[in-house]
Amino acid sequence: MAKKEDNTPVITNRKANHLYFVEERFEVGIMLIGSEVKSIRDGKCTITEAWVDLDDTKNELWLVGAHIDEYLFANRYNHFPARKRKLLAHVTEIRKMRKAKELKGYTIVPLKLYFKNRYAKLEIGICRGKDQRDKRQDILQRDAKMEMARVAKAHR
Repeated sequence: MAKKEDNTPVITNRKANHLYFVEERFEVGIMLIGSEVKSIRDGKCTITEAWVDLDDTKNELWLVGAHIDEYLFANRYNHFPARKRKLLAHVTEIRKMRKAKELKGYTIVPLKLYFKNRYAKLEIGICRGKDQRDKRQDILQRDAKMEMARVAKAHR
């Protein structure tokens, strides 16, 4: 978990960059309960196993599979940790996502969860799955970059 300059936590989905090519990114709002907001501010949230589901009948987006831990001090007003959460997006963005979802091999994945002007925002991306050889290429590039940095540091 990284922190932004105003001390609001940023929960990232590091697994998404390994498993998918991110084609397009969107910033959407997320409807939360008070205890969920406090739990996210404490950094007690995981979005690595989450995905975004489209409800075709109502033209809505839902975050499914995200786990926000219960807030310790919420007592009986606590929330269910693994519930579906409604996402708030413009209709044109939802249409773009629907068209991309209809194409084979594309999915909508949450990438980041953060606070912006007191509101919880979720960055979601239209993603295409990587093959095994693509993952190997990424590993080779990362290793080459690390080796170049090591050599440059030794040379200084």
